[in-house]
Amino acid sequence: MINLTINGKEVQVEKGSTILDAAKKSNVKIPTLCHLDLHNLGYVNRDANCRVCLVESGKWGSLVPACNTLAKEGMEIRTDTLKVIESRRTNIELLLSNHPKDCLICSSNGDCELQDLAADANIREIRFTGKMIDKEIDSSSRSIVRDPNKCILCKRCETMCLEVQTVGTLTDVGRGFDTVVGTQYEKPIYETNCTFCGQCLAVCPTGALVETNCIGKVYRALKDPTKIVVAQTAPAVRVALGEEFGLEPGTVVTGKMVTALREMGFDYVFDTNFAADLTTME
Repeated sequence: MINLTINGKEVQVEKGSTILDAAKKSNVKIPTLCHLDLHNLGYVNRDANCRVCLVESGKWGSLVPACNTLAKEGMEIRTDTLKVIESRRTNIELLLSNHPKDCLICSSNGDCELQDLAADANIREIRFTGKMIDKEIDSSSRSIVRDPNKCILCKRCETMCLEVQTVGTLTDVGRGFDTVVGTQYEKPIYETNCTFCGQCLAVCPTGALVETNCIGKVYRALKDPTKIVVAQTAPAVRVALGEEFGLEPGTVVTGKMVTALREMGFDYVFDTNFAADLTTME
């Protein structure tokens, strides 16, 4: 075990733990953005690219990223000094200075970690201006829309695609300011080996990777009296859907889901049980 202090309070953690791990154990919140801990799978993205989790270490007040700095015996950490707060705010402002300002119409509005960080840091103006990335939006796929202009280089999607899913579609492209996480030879994602599993969407903290929005098509189909409209849900939906409505995670809402779909106007609702079993076996 290792003993250290965070904001004057003694903390004991296992050897190999990071400062962020120690802070969580002592109920001290340190903001993060690029950090991603998939503890159930044993994968951790701790590239420390965003520098949002900076803390002061030692008597000289050196700034270090909490997410990938290992805790050491006798460490003295401060997370609440003016130097730390101002450094975090500056880094968030720099991220925002190279980010589109279309939050109100963005697909991730209300579910964006960068947006939440800016609100928590009470950022109401951006002191920095400069040339913004201007890349073409890739909407070649029927399921994924990739907007490189909203990419903050957190590498979460790259970790998920390369290490967890072992597909290897997403990778660093370019150098310096023009660097983005994209595809090999900057091909449209539809022309790559992407399997469209959607796991990159699940971990993207901004609107750089979002699912294709088909709500308009569905509404038009539901209101067309000449069409018979069918809903066929995957097994995970009946469990995940309740969480969006504030129910306990894991609550099965099959009945509520079917009722809601019928009320919306779907003529038939099917539950993909048998096919899901075949998928698992395959």
